[in-house]
Amino acid sequence: MSADPNCIFCKIVAGQIPARKVYEDEYILAFHDIAPWAPVHILLVPKLHIVSMAQLQPEHEALMGRMSVLVPRLMQELGVSNGFRTVINTGADGGQEVMHLHMHALGGPRPWSKG
Repeated sequence: MSADPNCIFCKIVAGQIPARKVYEDEYILAFHDIAPWAPVHILLVPKLHIVSMAQLQPEHEALMGRMSVLVPRLMQELGVSNGFRTVINTGADGGQEVMHLHMHALGGPRPWSKG
């Protein structure tokens, strides 16, 4: 797998930075967000360093499908039973802060709701 030695998510994948892991296989690492926006807020990160969705290629189709199918299972295992939200920010204008593709999965009472 390719990695960027300066990328925080690549360092987490490599075990150089600790994370509260939820799931790991040969392609994906899922862990709790350090600044959660909801009672359950995890990140799913491909182990392959891909900067953002804008850099996805046809060979990444199975990886993205695997991430999407994994989310409901992980949220259920984490006790989320009334729905969840998934977000993938892409690029600076899309709100992406870490330039390594990642999917947010948020569950529980919605702090972003206005009432």
